[in-house]
Amino acid sequence: MRKMLPVLLTALLVLSACSAKPSTSTLKVFNWGVYIDDAVIAEFEEKYDAKVVYDNFESNEAMYTKLQGGEKYDVLVPSDYMIERLIDEDKLQKLDFSKIPNYEGIIETLKGLPSDPTNEYSVPYFWGNVGLLYNTETVDLADLEEQGWNILINTKYAGKVFIYDSERDAFMIAYKALGYSANSTVPAQTEAAYQWLRKLNSTMDPAYVTDDVIDNMIEGVKDIAVMYSGDAAYIVTENESMAYFVPREGTNLWVDSMVIPSDAQNPDLAHKWINFMLEKEVALMNTVYVGYTTPVQEVFDEVTGEGGDYEGIEAYIPRTGDEHDETFRYDEDLKRILSDLWTKVKAQ
Repeated sequence: MRKMLPVLLTALLVLSACSAKPSTSTLKVFNWGVYIDDAVIAEFEEKYDAKVVYDNFESNEAMYTKLQGGEKYDVLVPSDYMIERLIDEDKLQKLDFSKIPNYEGIIETLKGLPSDPTNEYSVPYFWGNVGLLYNTETVDLADLEEQGWNILINTKYAGKVFIYDSERDAFMIAYKALGYSANSTVPAQTEAAYQWLRKLNSTMDPAYVTDDVIDNMIEGVKDIAVMYSGDAAYIVTENESMAYFVPREGTNLWVDSMVIPSDAQNPDLAHKWINFMLEKEVALMNTVYVGYTTPVQEVFDEVTGEGGDYEGIEAYIPRTGDEHDETFRYDEDLKRILSDLWTKVKAQ
């Protein structure tokens, strides 16, 4: 037993030293897929001696379903209308902006959004709009300028169109083409939009796509595609024949923002993450890698200015101040109606 004593003492000292060392903190982040530079995650982990568990979702609804199933995260990055819903359901905690000093550098037009008018719950991550990416060699710009969204039912381009498979985006296009609000709840207007989409489906032989549209448009598979501005900004750098157009009738102006759930396990580290994402060098690294528009004014000015990565790329600079552009509002009844109608459109 005496021979074992030094061994036991050594073991106890090792255990004591291990227990005295602070354990690495864990941050759970839930964000859209292909929406961050992995180097940013690694840099945060090193700076804060933290482990980031980073999960992806494909839609706001998929994110919400996982939360309802009991999964807990420290940071979410939902879109505006989902943020509105989460606030209404008391699923978000108010942010402590004394811990997010870099918020001062946010572009002013991205503050006081309809989803968070008092700037208490959310901080912008990326933003943009929805428009049409087109092949300048095969699509007449005059057609786009004259017809706007209605070019999608111009049979001159039948078989040459990609439609993003999203009921909210599809009905936004139809509503706007008909001169209605993207958030219309008027039954007659929704019926008219439904018939417009049925016409598109029956006469244009559209291909319904999601993220695969990016590679397809780089390769020039179709001539026109409904496209998110950030993806368009990337594509036009890969294929010089492509250009981006936002119809005059208006579009969806969206903002994906960082929020902290009310049941977050590590809210202090979550605040550090949000502030970190707004640091100039981090925001610059992230926007150059991802291609979506930064909310940080200084970085925006740098990448769109002379010699910047997005100099002259219109898709990177979302239109602002246009009365016809709208953010989506949360309306569960409307979402259900549009989802059912969209299924019928594609099934006909």
